[in-house]
Parts: sequence; structure tokens; C-alpha cells
Amino acid sequence: MTTRTRPFAQVDVFSAVPYRGNPLAVVLDATDLDDEALARFAAWTNLSETTFLLPPTEAGEAAGADYRVRIFTPSGELPFAGHPTLGSAHAWLEAGGVARAEGTIVQECEIGMVPIRRDGTRLAFGAPALRRSGPIGPADLAVMAEILRLEAADIVDSNWIDNGPGWAGILLPSAEAVLALEPDFTALGGRSIGVVGPYGDAAAGHPQFEVRGFAGSAGIAEDPVTGSLNAGLGQWMIGAGHAPTAYLAAQGARLGRDGRVHVEQLGSQVWVGGDSITCISGTVLL
Repeated sequence: MTTRTRPFAQVDVFSAVPYRGNPLAVVLDATDLDDEALARFAAWTNLSETTFLLPPTEAGEAAGADYRVRIFTPSGELPFAGHPTLGSAHAWLEAGGVARAEGTIVQECEIGMVPIRRDGTRLAFGAPALRRSGPIGPADLAVMAEILRLEAADIVDSNWIDNGPGWAGILLPSAEAVLALEPDFTALGGRSIGVVGPYGDAAAGHPQFEVRGFAGSAGIAEDPVTGSLNAGLGQWMIGAGHAPTAYLAAQGARLGRDGRVHVEQLGSQVWVGGDSITCISGTVLL
């Protein structure tokens, strides 16, 4: 493997305003890099995720994929993640990528093929099927309540919403209850817990839900804005009648961010969208 300069971008995702969303490092040409080099660079960026773009595999070519992405946290690889999907597509398009099918980008990743479409000024990805769903058992729920420093009676509903990172979804009675949480991060361990609560009087254009994501499986106490979590929450909450078929969620307030996630169900497909903006563009020695 020869070290060389490669095109690179750092993209802020789920925000149209720089530095208010969730940053993503994107290496736009990861050809000939081995797994050790990918993991080392992702650990060095120390961002929640770093992505590496590659040509599709033969299977991806047959499925119409435009590019392949590998997604790394500082501690390991993920089969899928949401903000890396949108940020990678944004960077790929900005670098001159042209989709094979007009109006739709197809991203190949470990979990399979993920469609990405233009939604006005935003991009939106089709939420992949959940690898694990259904009610969370009493023993697991009791542990999660303890981590969140909640009583069982504080939880309105819960469900497994695992589309790769292993999320569990917890519904609280209000957005204010979500923002007030002070979890026991030392007890989080390798669990990933997503918490959501509604705003009772959401005006037009105002978020209808507040979301927080505690991503222990990725080694992150709290993630600023999380596409995979919002995808799983959307699939669960729309299906269970907890949310309308289209809504706006906010995430990141407790971390000084102002993320906005657009969730919409069209037919049987849930789409998760948001703005992205490139904050750093250039090359990286890798």
C-alpha cells in the first residue's frame, strides 16, 4: 500500500448552517487502502463516523449501485449509519458523481443497497429494513431505565429498532422530558439507546419531536444528530401510531447543535432526510 494524497471532505449533516449538525469525514477515493489503514484514520479523525468511498462490488454493480461506502467509528466498522449515508452522497455529488438512474443514488454498504433521493434542497435515504424489532423485554427495559435514571412508569412505549448500530427506542411523554435526561454514561456500556418525546404544541415549521441518541455500541456517550436512530424511530413510531406519516425531529440541543431530521413515509418506505453542507474540502495524505 502506497501513501498518497486523496480527495477529502468534511461535511456537516442534518444542518444547513455550518457546525450545527453532525460532522462526517469522507475519503472520496479509498482504493487500495486496507482495513488497518481505514480503522487507523477513523480513530485519528475522532469523529463519530468516517466514510471511505469505493467502486461497487460485482454484486453492487448488478444491483445498480453508484458507489460503495465503508463506515467506521473510532472503535470499529458499522454495517449502516444514517448521517454517513447522507454526508457521503453529498460529498460524492459535489465531487462530480453522476447517478446511473436519474433522481436516485444507490449506495452499497454492508447492510445492502440503500436508495437516496433528492428531496427539494435536501437528500433523503430510504430506511433499511430493521434487523431486530419488537417489544423490549422487561429485564432489558429495566436496565435501560436505570441507565437513563427513569422509573418504568416514565416510559410511554419501547421497541427494538436495530438497523445496524443496535438501537433500542424509548418513547417519553414529552420533548422536555427527553431534554432533561441525565443518563449514567458509565453504565451505558455497549448499548445504544435512542430516546424520543413529542412537543405538545408544535407550530408549523417547528419540530414535532425531540430526539437524543446514546450510542454506546459506537463508543459515543451522546451522538449529535443520528440518521440511523431517526430511521428506526420513524419506522416504529409511524407504524405504531405514535407519529404522523411525515414529521420533523430535532436533535443535538444538549450538545449545542441544532439538527433537523425530516421523516416521511411514502407507501411502505420510510425516508429520512436533512440538509448537508461541506465545511472542509481538500486532500488527505493516506
